[in-house]
Amino acid sequence: MTVSKMSWRPTYRSSKFRNVYGKVANREHCFDGVPITKNVHDNHFCAVNSKFLAVVTESAGGGSFIVIPVSQSGRLDSHYPKVCGHQGNVLDIKWNPFFENIIASCSEDTSVRVWEIPEGGLRRNMTEAVLELYGHSRRVGLIEWHPTSSGILFSAGYDYKILIWNLEIGDPVKMIDCHADIILSMSFNTDGSLLATSCKDKKLRVIEPRSGRVLQQANCKNHRVNRVVFLGNMKRLLTTGVSRWNTRQIALWDQEDLSMPIAEEDIDGLSGLLFPFYDADTHMLYLAGKGDGNIRYFEITTEKPYIQYLMEFRSPAPQKGLGVMPKHGLDVSACEVYRFYKLVTLKGLIEPVSMIVPRRSDTYQEDIYPMTAGTEPALSASEWLSGIDRDPILMSMKDGYHRPNRLVFKAPVKEKKAMVVNGIDLLENVPPRTENELLRMFFRQQDELRRLKEELTTKDVRIRQLELELNNLKNVSPNNV
Repeated sequence: MTVSKMSWRPTYRSSKFRNVYGKVANREHCFDGVPITKNVHDNHFCAVNSKFLAVVTESAGGGSFIVIPVSQSGRLDSHYPKVCGHQGNVLDIKWNPFFENIIASCSEDTSVRVWEIPEGGLRRNMTEAVLELYGHSRRVGLIEWHPTSSGILFSAGYDYKILIWNLEIGDPVKMIDCHADIILSMSFNTDGSLLATSCKDKKLRVIEPRSGRVLQQANCKNHRVNRVVFLGNMKRLLTTGVSRWNTRQIALWDQEDLSMPIAEEDIDGLSGLLFPFYDADTHMLYLAGKGDGNIRYFEITTEKPYIQYLMEFRSPAPQKGLGVMPKHGLDVSACEVYRFYKLVTLKGLIEPVSMIVPRRSDTYQEDIYPMTAGTEPALSASEWLSGIDRDPILMSMKDGYHRPNRLVFKAPVKEKKAMVVNGIDLLENVPPRTENELLRMFFRQQDELRRLKEELTTKDVRIRQLELELNNLKNVSPNNV
């Protein structure tokens, strides 16, 4: 197979999306005064759904994120309440696709937590999670919800393992242990039967998640893979990475044959990580570089040239991360096909950027809004774990996106066992974050050991005294008889 090289310079080709343009929201519709995290971890630090915008924030101790109703734009109060239960920096946050008040977070404290945000947003700091999930031995860098099952969550840690959590019981049910280094990204196909991962060991993998079996594996020597995304039902993968000449590059792969990419495309010579976003409804691919101000977009086709450059949205403000609004939260009356929430750290600003198809008619544009994945799960966690796969339940953007979801998230009631000795929970699985914390914990444990040894010695002496008294009683009693 020969690798096809393409140019992303515009060519004249009939496409309904060739004139798509990016529109930044007015200042009053932006979110200002947000203390966005300064963490250098390569994640978006932002998650959006039709109700809430969640952003990881800078915090003095532990990790926190804020949750703002999307309708409450404007300047944020400096004392705005936060979700602040983690003991370490929060590294990733993701909204449940079916329960819009449920959000998962993962952290340097090795835990994954599931939170339930009250209607209307937070009124005070939230410290108690619905579920606290411990299973990783090192920090947890990535989380992903299963695309069709209501209670399945995937987490990837710096222990090189992926854990599958069944939230119906609150426990891990499977460990995928095929990676030799840190997992950089995870992506599901449409029905969630396949998982693609990119890894620091320079390998791209397609995995059957329930068995953990690696179906396909690519050794990426010429194209160092950073991020991977499934291209809907096209049986294709797209990766972003770096070429052997250190230029930013994208590559297209056949998911059933990763021996060689179908096509490769050099983008530019900048150094920031390229984040790929794919819209399966319009077959549009968006590329946004960390630290860049621009967003390039392409159309993906099944025939050559496969990747067709469309246009570029430009902005002087560099982006730290991007959140994406789900389809049912878009404004169909404005012909909006995609919406980013762009994190501008230096300004403490979050800018909504809408991608719009220009149309003259005010009527509903059915050709750009096909049936899309809705807010209803196709199967339960136990059904998916038993081996059943189902495509997402689709809905129409014309009349279906206002339908309220009456599902209720029920967390399992887990008995929280604790062994508290002198104020220290000996079963707590939270490692120290800094050297000072480690030393403090060490000295506390030394004091505790010293106290326990003294207590043991005292009890040994008391036991010997009681044994002597018992012997005296035995010796005295025959004489009395």
